[in-house]
Amino acid sequence: MKWTLQAGLLLALTASPALAQAGAAPAADAPWSVRMARSLIKRHPVVSSKWSYTNGVALLALRRVGLYTGDPSYLEYVKRNMDGFVTPDGQIRTYDASEFQLDAINQGRLLFPLYVRTGDARYREAAFTLRDQLRKQPRTADGGFWHKTIYPQQMWLDGLYMAEPFYAQFARYFDEPADYDDVAKQFLVAARHMRDPATGLLYHGWDAVHEQKWADPETGLSPNFWGRAMGWWAMALVDVLDYFPRNHPDRAELERLLRQTAEAVARVQDPATGLWYQVLDQPNRAGNYLEASASSMFVYALAKGVHQGILDPKYLGVAERGYDGILKNLIRVEPDGTVTLTHINEVSGLGGRPYRSGSFDYYVHAPVVENDYKGTGAFIMASLELDR
Repeated sequence: MKWTLQAGLLLALTASPALAQAGAAPAADAPWSVRMARSLIKRHPVVSSKWSYTNGVALLALRRVGLYTGDPSYLEYVKRNMDGFVTPDGQIRTYDASEFQLDAINQGRLLFPLYVRTGDARYREAAFTLRDQLRKQPRTADGGFWHKTIYPQQMWLDGLYMAEPFYAQFARYFDEPADYDDVAKQFLVAARHMRDPATGLLYHGWDAVHEQKWADPETGLSPNFWGRAMGWWAMALVDVLDYFPRNHPDRAELERLLRQTAEAVARVQDPATGLWYQVLDQPNRAGNYLEASASSMFVYALAKGVHQGILDPKYLGVAERGYDGILKNLIRVEPDGTVTLTHINEVSGLGGRPYRSGSFDYYVHAPVVENDYKGTGAFIMASLELDR
C-alpha cells in the first residue's frame, strides 16, 4: 500500500504542470509563506504514506497559501495527496478507528473544503467516519477525550488541536449545533485540570486517575510546560473560534481562555530573540533551546487572535517580534533557493515504550530536526497571518 500510494501520487505529480510549478525553487522575492510552501512541495512530492496529524498541518497550510495567492497548484497538491488516502467508497487508507487516536482526526479537516468544492460524496463519507470515532471516543469521568486508547484516562494538550477544530467544522458544515457544547467541554475540562494559576501556562498532560509514573500523585499533572503542547493549545483555540457560534453560551469562556493564553505566552517570550523555549518557563537551564515549531505556533495564534478581534492589538507586536526572531535565528536559505526551518523538536510525548517521563531532561534531549511539518506548516500559517 505504501508503494502504491507514493508511486501513484508521484506519477500524478509528474503529469501535472501546475504541481510541478508549485514545487519549483522559490523566488527570493516571494513572500515567506510561498517560499516555504514551494520548498515543502519540492522536498515532498507526496506528503506521507500514512494518514497523520502532521500531514494535516502541512496540507492546511498549503491550502491557505493557495487561497491567499490564487494559485491553483497548491489546492491541486492538497487534493491529490488527500485522494491518495480517501478511497472511491469514502474509506481512509491506513486509518484504524479501533486505536481511537485523536491524532488521526486532524488531517480530516481537509475533507470539508474538498466536499464543498467537488460535491464528491466520498469526502463526506470519510468525514462521517472520523466523526463516528469522536462519538465513541473513550472519556474521563468529567467528559474529556482520552488522547488514545493506549493512553487511558489521559488528556494531552496536543489532542485539543487534533480533534476540536475538526469537531467544530463538522458541527458547522453538517448542522449539528449540539456538538459545540462538547467542543467547548474539551477546552473547559483541560483548562480546569491542566492550567497553572501562577503562570497561566498549561501542563502537557493530565492523568485523570493519577496512576501514570509521570503524573503528580496529587494532581495527575505531568511535570513541565512543553512549548509545542502550549502551541497546539493556542492554535486549537483560534481555529475553533473560526467556527464557534457567536451566540453560544460558552464562546465568551473560550475567548477568555485565549486571552489568558496570550498573556501567559507573552510573559515567557525570550526578550533577546522574540522566540520561545522548548521548556517554556526555564530559559536559563542548561540544555534548553529556542524551538521553532512552538515559536511559529505562538506567532500564528497571537496574530490570528488579534485579527479575529479577540486579543488586544498589542499582541500583534508580540507576534511580530517572534516572527522576526524566527527569520533571524531559525531560517536558512539553501543554495538552490529552498528554505529550511531549523531547531524543531521532532516528537515528544508521555509514557509509552520507550518510556517518556515528561522531565526537563527528557524534553531537552528529544531529537531536534529540520523541516518537520509541525514546524514548516506552522511557519507558513504564521507568515500568512502576518502577510509577509
